[in-house]
Amino acid sequence: MYDLADVLPDAELEPGTNVLVAGPPLTGKRRIAFDILGSGANRGDGSIVVTTKDSADKVLGSFDDHVAEGVEPDIGIVDCVTKQRGIGTTDDDPRIKYASSPVDMTGIGIKLSEFLQEFYETRGHTENRVLLHSVSTLLMYSDLQTVFRFLHVFTGRIQSADALGIYVIDSTSHDDQTMNTLKQLFDAVIELEETADGEEPAIRTAGLST
Repeated sequence: MYDLADVLPDAELEPGTNVLVAGPPLTGKRRIAFDILGSGANRGDGSIVVTTKDSADKVLGSFDDHVAEGVEPDIGIVDCVTKQRGIGTTDDDPRIKYASSPVDMTGIGIKLSEFLQEFYETRGHTENRVLLHSVSTLLMYSDLQTVFRFLHVFTGRIQSADALGIYVIDSTSHDDQTMNTLKQLFDAVIELEETADGEEPAIRTAGLST
């Protein structure tokens, strides 16, 4: 079981579960997603991030803020932006694999599969947490049908690997039909709602066992 108690009280998830984290901008979706990833790293889980928004260097820098002091997380990043921007090195190394762009969904899937196999077979992690940040960026570059097919395969890989998949989406950037179509792919949903200024966003969950 994947214990989320550090982030959501008493929440546990079965291996192979896929969770959508949805909400408007500035409600802390990214923070919650990275907290879930970081709480796993603190327990010795493998951490894999597919980033369609930030460079691998930025992800590595921010991820450090979500793990306990003294923990050296075993992390792999599929960077989908650096090659597209044409800035910096794009040679794969043990921690970073590069896809050509957020449109290169075949390449993204291949790099993810390589990390999952490596973490399980070579690095010895039987529990791995995988974050896709973000689904909204994929929808900026491709149509809903293409993204749905990609996520159907992606979530299937998570299920087959007994991993935990976390996916972030900006719910206000997409219409209700898009959101309802995508929600079909996930076992659980964490929704963050705007509240009055200065108050913590309200969190609603569906499909989380507690």
